Amino acid sequence: MTQRQFQILVVEDEMMIALDIEDCLIALGHGVVGPVSRVLNAMRLAETETIDLAFLDINVAGEEIYPVAEVLKARGIPFVFLSGYGVRGLSENWASSPMLAKPFALEDLKARVEMFMQDAAQASI
Repeated sequence: MTQRQFQILVVEDEMMIALDIEDCLIALGHGVVGPVSRVLNAMRLAETETIDLAFLDINVAGEEIYPVAEVLKARGIPFVFLSGYGVRGLSENWASSPMLAKPFALEDLKARVEMFMQDAAQASI
């Protein structure tokens, strides 16, 4: 059985981190939407692109990512926040959302993608 390729949005303003995430996702066989380093660009992609999952840095070039998270939530697209501040970096409204604290190991990123893939497989049964 062939693994389904997912389209994953990456919003990260630190270029090295963005490229590491992109490389990891491609190595796992997925497509990457972006990466983008500005909230305005992320908003446009979140509204218009086919996306299965998103990784969202909370603070993108000094702007909070929550408007993008709202669009994704409204579209039913799951996402994982990324933050160097850990759980303390999340706004109270988003405190129960999935999160990866930076710095994270690429194995942690891979585990999040695999968890999403299992959820998606269960939902399609």
